[in-house]
Amino acid sequence: MKRFFPTIIASVVLALSLFSLSACTKTPEENPIDTLEERVAAMTLDEKLGQMIQAERNAVSSATVNTLNLGSILSGGGSHPSPNTPQGWLTMTTAFRNASLNSSSGLPVLYGVDAVHGHNNLLGAVLFPHNIALGATRDADLVERIGAAVAIQLKATGVPWNFAPCVAVVQDIRWGRSYESFGENPTLVSELGVAYTLGLQGEGVLATAKHYLADGGTDFNLANGYPIDQGNVSVDEATIRSIHLPPYIALIDEADVHSVMVSFSSISSKKMHASKLWITDVLKGELGFEGLVVSDWEAIHQLPGSLMFQVSAAVNAGVDLLMEPNQYESVLSALKQAVEANTIKMERIDDAVLRILKVKEWLGLLDEPETAPSIDLAADQALAREAVAKSQVLLKNNGVLPLAKNAKILLVGPGIDNIALQAGGWSFSWQGESTSDNFPNGTSLLDAFTAVAEANSGSVTTDKSKISQVDVVVVVLAEKAYAEGVGDSPDLSLTGKMAHPDNASALNIAKLSKKPVVTLLLSGRPLIVTEELSNWDAFVMSWQFGTEAAGVTDVLYGDVPFSGKLPVTWPKTKDANLTSSMFTNRDISLIEFDYGFGLTN
Repeated sequence: MKRFFPTIIASVVLALSLFSLSACTKTPEENPIDTLEERVAAMTLDEKLGQMIQAERNAVSSATVNTLNLGSILSGGGSHPSPNTPQGWLTMTTAFRNASLNSSSGLPVLYGVDAVHGHNNLLGAVLFPHNIALGATRDADLVERIGAAVAIQLKATGVPWNFAPCVAVVQDIRWGRSYESFGENPTLVSELGVAYTLGLQGEGVLATAKHYLADGGTDFNLANGYPIDQGNVSVDEATIRSIHLPPYIALIDEADVHSVMVSFSSISSKKMHASKLWITDVLKGELGFEGLVVSDWEAIHQLPGSLMFQVSAAVNAGVDLLMEPNQYESVLSALKQAVEANTIKMERIDDAVLRILKVKEWLGLLDEPETAPSIDLAADQALAREAVAKSQVLLKNNGVLPLAKNAKILLVGPGIDNIALQAGGWSFSWQGESTSDNFPNGTSLLDAFTAVAEANSGSVTTDKSKISQVDVVVVVLAEKAYAEGVGDSPDLSLTGKMAHPDNASALNIAKLSKKPVVTLLLSGRPLIVTEELSNWDAFVMSWQFGTEAAGVTDVLYGDVPFSGKLPVTWPKTKDANLTSSMFTNRDISLIEFDYGFGLTN
């Protein structure tokens, strides 16, 4: 008994100690009293600051994620694991997740990509039409279904965060990101932005409203050295609130969007990344946004001063998560210095971390991961084909359309057999510098025309010497693929800066042809066609529509009626800045095709 009694006491003490330790280390899901606020309060400063950093996958290792308690990782444009397959992505994202779960904070990493028209970093993924083409469909249900399909593509690769939709209201089509906008009308942008967000988040993928604020309204003045991308917005606050703010209000109120990305651009020469007025006072205060605010790619480095000042200015303005693909360690160090110097208050840090954790909780990242779904390639192709058909805008038709299915057709122009030109920027690479080999499941226009001809005793040739033997000449003009910055152009002619160099020879064939001419334009925005239009019997705006060209032939051959309507005004001259005057007096003499125009036959 003398030996047994102390053993019982020791056992009780040990049991109580284990119970106490277990209670302290339980996750919020296991212990309802342990709230996210309490979890933030229990974290060390280093753990909190790590959550506020997002690094690029190529610049980090699992060990780095573990040591620094990194909160987020991204793939930049064209960044992907090897092999670039769903399983290859899952292996990578799972390794990062496991490393983060084994860190001192035990918090899972949040992985994000720019899947702006499909999972455009994934080899073989179906790519949908860019936003400007979806704006032409005026079909919110279609856009919501596309959002859901993109979400499945992402979840199949272990990616829960999409940096989309872009809800810029484009006011000058010389902007190189015009195709990322649903159009020039804030009501249209709001409706389709809400639909896309509902599709993404309905499937459990985090959507991002971007780029806050007024990125589609920056000044264009190359003479004074101000490019439109990342430039300055000089309109008054009333104009910003009437044109550029409504989509954010709609996405917050109607779609409960959980993340917002800040724009590189400025308002009244004040960089958005340092604007406490617009981020904290308006977005988080007035609009009641409760999600996380993320910076754009290394954008804080455009702010003046030292790195610590840049970090402090952005975080104090209301930025919660810093996208620092390569300089994450130095930014993390500067962030800690700012807190220790009391330049950033702990209340602001705790608020940022709490917002990040709430998003992770909403996504279910704090729970055991679900089994990744499989991508339904055939369903995605069918959906994209539907979207392509509905986005085609018929601008002229002198009785040549619909084409007879047994017609003999000559295809000419740079876009006839080039899926990269169909897809445009943000397609397997950032600027879209790809070849058709990068789209193994895609269908080119040549493929689509050939399929119809072979099934109906027609013929298709690309041999210009046979022009006298055909019934119709189809000319496919194109812009080069491009993305932000590179695509800014003061010259929107068919042979201008961003036009494909092979357009000129195709235009000459159209001019000299004695056969009926149908012209298609693969472009991210309207180009100036005033002089050439008289040489064409039919003209179709096909946009940069992605990987499914059969949607184009569906309308050209009459299987699907034309229904697309222009989401932006089409100018007659390259210098006309028409869309920015949408809500004021417009000079109709400068308009080739007005907003909302589109023939049905």
